[in-house]
Amino acid sequence: MGDEDHLGDMDFKVTGTADGITATQMDIKVDGLSYEVLAKALAQAKEGRMHILGKILETMDKPREDYKPHVPRIEQISIPKEMIGPLIGPGGKVIQEIQKETSTTITIEEVDGRGIVDVFGINKEAITNAMRWIKGIVAVPEVGEIYKGKVKSILAFGAFIEIMPGKDGLLHISEIDWKKVNAVEDVLKEGQEVEVKLIEIDKKTGKMRLSRKALLPKPQDTGGNDSGSKPGNRENR
Repeated sequence: MGDEDHLGDMDFKVTGTADGITATQMDIKVDGLSYEVLAKALAQAKEGRMHILGKILETMDKPREDYKPHVPRIEQISIPKEMIGPLIGPGGKVIQEIQKETSTTITIEEVDGRGIVDVFGINKEAITNAMRWIKGIVAVPEVGEIYKGKVKSILAFGAFIEIMPGKDGLLHISEIDWKKVNAVEDVLKEGQEVEVKLIEIDKKTGKMRLSRKALLPKPQDTGGNDSGSKPGNRENR
C-alpha cells in the first residue's frame, strides 16, 4: 500500500528455493540496520518460504512436460537466411496464408545471418500446424530420403510430386514401377498421395528426380539358361 511505503521505515523482500535465497530487495529510510534485525528477517522469510513451497509441492511436485492444450503459447525457430524470402513469399503471400489458415501471428527478424521466426498461437493446435507448415517450407530435401508426396500434375512422360510445400520433383514414367507402365494415369491420379525416394538433385538447376519403383520389391530375374535349355538356342544368347 502507498501508506506502507510512505510511513514505513523499511521494505524488505526475500525470495528463494528450498536450497537458499535467490534474490532480495530493500527500501530503507532509517540510518542503518543491525545484524540482529537482518538475521531475524531472513529467518522469518525462510520459515514463510518453506511453508509456501510445501503447499505448492502438495499440489504439484514437478513442472508439467507441456502447457495444457488450450493455453496460448509462443515458439521460436531459427532458419537459414536464404529461406527468409521463401517463407515470406512474394508480397508476403506465403506468411499471410500461414497466419490466416492457422490463426497465428508470425514475426521474422534477421539476426547474425540467421532468420529468427517467432510464432504466437492461441493454443497448441495452432502452433503445431503453423510450425509444421514453416518447417516444410524451410526444410532442405536430401538425396536418398523417402518422402510422402502428393501428385500435383500428370504428363505423358511422368508426374510431378510435391514432396514438401512448394517443392516438386519429377517422377519419370520409367521410375513408377519395375514393370512397364504404358500410361501414367494407369497408376497415378492427381491429388493422390504416394511414397517416393529422392534419387537425384541436379546441381545446376536444382531439379529433383524421384523414384517410386525404388521402394517396391524388385522382381526376380527370370532370364538366363535353365537346366533344359540347349547352349545353342538363340533365346539363351
